[in-house]
Amino acid sequence: MPSPTDERTEPPLRADEVTTLRAYLDYHRDTLRLKTAGLTAEQLRTAHAPSTLTLGGLLKHLALVESDWFADVLAGGSVMAPFDTVDWDADRDWEFHTAADDSPDELRALFDAAVADADRRIDAALATPEGLDRLSSRESRRPGEGAFSLRWILVHMIEEYARHNGHADLLREAVDGTTGE
Repeated sequence: MPSPTDERTEPPLRADEVTTLRAYLDYHRDTLRLKTAGLTAEQLRTAHAPSTLTLGGLLKHLALVESDWFADVLAGGSVMAPFDTVDWDADRDWEFHTAADDSPDELRALFDAAVADADRRIDAALATPEGLDRLSSRESRRPGEGAFSLRWILVHMIEEYARHNGHADLLREAVDGTTGE
């Protein structure tokens, strides 16, 4: 596996807020791509006890998270296919459970499509006069909290990726011994 610095662009040390937030989000997206690069379907579906988490499941989960936060919560639309027709009441972790049925190419294409759609929605929100202060169409489930700012959503997504990339580090090392950032 190539060194992570060969495939990722480090976030700038000095930049405006939007550039910094987007650079860190892209950095973490690329980290997940690196952690899953070059693996077979069998390797992407391999779990390591006691967890049932897999690298393929992480790819599919983060595609869902991208679509949920940017298409549904921010823009007020619906999540992308295949997530839009899932019976989430029947299986709350559907994306994790079904990733084993998807090929590596399907998982990567789904993830890349979700990221591209999210980026278009971020661009559209940033083009409004509110910019990072743009409020989401959907409000928080916490009583009295109201809508999310785009700034909050971007920071939350960075946190989501950082946590799951930690999982991906451990899973990748267990699959084939590859370590690195």
